Amino acid sequence: MTRVARVHICVWTLDRFLEKLAAAMTHSSAFPVRNAQGSGAAPADDLPRWRLDDLYEGLDSPRFAEDLKILAHECRQFAATYRGALAGLLAGADAASALHEAIARYERIDDLATRIMSFAGLSYAENTIDPARAKFYGDAQEKVTAASTDLLFFQLELNRLDDAALAKAMERQPLSYYRPWIEDLRREKPYQLDDRIEQLFHEKSVTGHAAWNRLFDETIASLRFEIDGQEMTLEPALNLFQDPEEKVREKASAAISATLGANLRVFALISNVLAKDKEISDQWRGFKDVADSRHLSNRVEPEVVEAMVAAVRAAYPKLSHRYYRLKARWFGKEKLAHWDRNAPLPDAPKTTFDWTQARAAVLGAYRAFAPRMAEIAQEFFDRQWIDAPVRTGKAPGAFSHPTSPSVHPYVLLNYQGKPRDVMTLAHELGHGVHQVLAAPNGPLMAPTPLTLAETASVFGEMLTFQALLAEAKEPRERRALLASKVEDMLNTVVRQIAFYTFERRLHEERRQGELTAERICELWVEVQAESLGPAIELKPGYETFWAYIPHFIHSPFYVYAYAFGDCLVNSLYGVYRKAEPGFVDKYFALLSAGGSKHYSELLAPFGLDARDPAFWSIGLSMIEGMIDELESLPA
Repeated sequence: MTRVARVHICVWTLDRFLEKLAAAMTHSSAFPVRNAQGSGAAPADDLPRWRLDDLYEGLDSPRFAEDLKILAHECRQFAATYRGALAGLLAGADAASALHEAIARYERIDDLATRIMSFAGLSYAENTIDPARAKFYGDAQEKVTAASTDLLFFQLELNRLDDAALAKAMERQPLSYYRPWIEDLRREKPYQLDDRIEQLFHEKSVTGHAAWNRLFDETIASLRFEIDGQEMTLEPALNLFQDPEEKVREKASAAISATLGANLRVFALISNVLAKDKEISDQWRGFKDVADSRHLSNRVEPEVVEAMVAAVRAAYPKLSHRYYRLKARWFGKEKLAHWDRNAPLPDAPKTTFDWTQARAAVLGAYRAFAPRMAEIAQEFFDRQWIDAPVRTGKAPGAFSHPTSPSVHPYVLLNYQGKPRDVMTLAHELGHGVHQVLAAPNGPLMAPTPLTLAETASVFGEMLTFQALLAEAKEPRERRALLASKVEDMLNTVVRQIAFYTFERRLHEERRQGELTAERICELWVEVQAESLGPAIELKPGYETFWAYIPHFIHSPFYVYAYAFGDCLVNSLYGVYRKAEPGFVDKYFALLSAGGSKHYSELLAPFGLDARDPAFWSIGLSMIEGMIDELESLPA
């Protein structure tokens, strides 16, 4: 789960949920394939559904209604006690204890607000087209926003305290415990506005960007794609790009482009409004570049991101361009249509995994790495923390939402029995393990910035992939596994950097005026053509495919975190394969730190430094090495 600017407790809580949801909804890559025994995917009735009563008993829960009242009361009392009083506390005889008590009380309120919004958000994700759930979600958002208005002063006032006096107080117990959070918060100081403007931004968020986010979600959930006389929602339609029959893939592409095209004006309007909304906010806060606020919230230096982007774009010819030429040759073609980009290889084994097989594959890979990792993941199965079936109205994609540290994470999947679904399970359980390990840091320091948010998830995928690859005996099976993993990595690195490049161009052009839907489509095709290379032919209709990607709506510039995480994990995995002493302990220490340490401090024990340009070459070289092996395999 990612972190956004911390001057808005409610908006931070809500966006933290929405960003992870948005991120996962486009994690649709080509994943490894292997032979499996069994008759196929389990029916939806045999797949697990989560039990949200660890949060609240239901939409009509008296405890939920009572907690909303308690939240409002606690926020008012907190403001009555501490508004205008922090400087006095710092000047007092026991400043460390007094400020610690204030922050601890604030943290308890944050935990309650997070619990409330987690339940509302997860209930909504179960069925985004249910009017009752949509109203419940919207009402909860409004009430939490209204209550937390009384807390806006706190972080602003903390950041106005004298630097020297606060630094001295943070050296002493018990305030030293919160030092990482306070220092993190003070990075926001140059971009804070006065209290009344912050309050306006906070209260208007419900009818501003949050409302447009909700419109996007409900529009996407309501879309239907007609394929061979059958209407389906977005997730099953996108899943057809994995179908072995080219005609099926082509029909899926035509249906998706037709439906998106019919709704393009709405998506263009949403994109224009949100880009302008962000521009206004950036101007008021003093951010210069369109992505500066994202870099700040990620706690990553802009030059590090730009070095990564430059390295990936420079590697397009030897990664994506080279691989897709190879894949086209396997298909006996000079070029592949865009709907064939993630198609299974012509001789790939056709397989499905039932739920029992998927669970065994992931837990087995986790256990081989570290029994403790498998034990934590096992809890998700045993305690009904996973919702797996595909259902009408259910949020597409997959995510692991940490809820609040006083509860536990929940994983949402749309499991259809394909090998890629096994890898998605491994990915989201990686997030879940990370969230469980980070939870003891508490609500303020458990959330992990984007620089490390994808570490455990991508590492979990890599462990599972390597376990499956070790079982592959036949050359065609090994080729299918390697090809699918390469495609997954290209989707995670190349595709996400292309997304980032597209977003930059859209937001930069929006500063000059509104973009037409046609212009957005042009930008999309230009950037995708550059990243995919000449062996992928972008057929008519592909120009609309930007419209369904929720990252662009909920969390601008989130996407580079995937490339950051994949390259980081490739480097980490390289250290692991060298059998470095104490690797597992260091890895668990990294995950357990949550957001309490900077990424550079956490990578140092592994001998890794993301500020070194060579760091990115290490991660990219692993992809190149897999392509080398694919080229060497017998035809």
